[in-house]
Amino acid sequence: MARIAGVDLPRGKRIEFALTYIFGIGLTSSKEILDKLRIDYNTRVRDLADSEVSKIAKEIQENYKVEGDLRKERTMNIKRLMDIGCYRGLRHRRGLPCRGQRTRTNARTRKGPRRTVGARRKK
Repeated sequence: MARIAGVDLPRGKRIEFALTYIFGIGLTSSKEILDKLRIDYNTRVRDLADSEVSKIAKEIQENYKVEGDLRKERTMNIKRLMDIGCYRGLRHRRGLPCRGQRTRTNARTRKGPRRTVGARRKK
């Protein structure tokens, strides 16, 4: 099993899609890496030679920010917005959408399950 950037790549998948299992690498980045290293997109992970796996790992380590470093940077960016008190930071702090979506209806992913508001009936 190929292990790159701390992620086990699925053996049966084509390498262009298997690389997308690494946080921070999408299909476009995956294709760029494979083009640069002259590796065929259709190669299965199980068919890769150890030298190819090490080349891919080296390329990712040198030129891409992935996994823990990327997650940490993203978290710090959100924290910075919250600390300076800008509009986007306030929306993050309140757990509301911060890219202009409507909240009167929808927005359930950010707001969580509905909380019923109103008077309770007396028995």
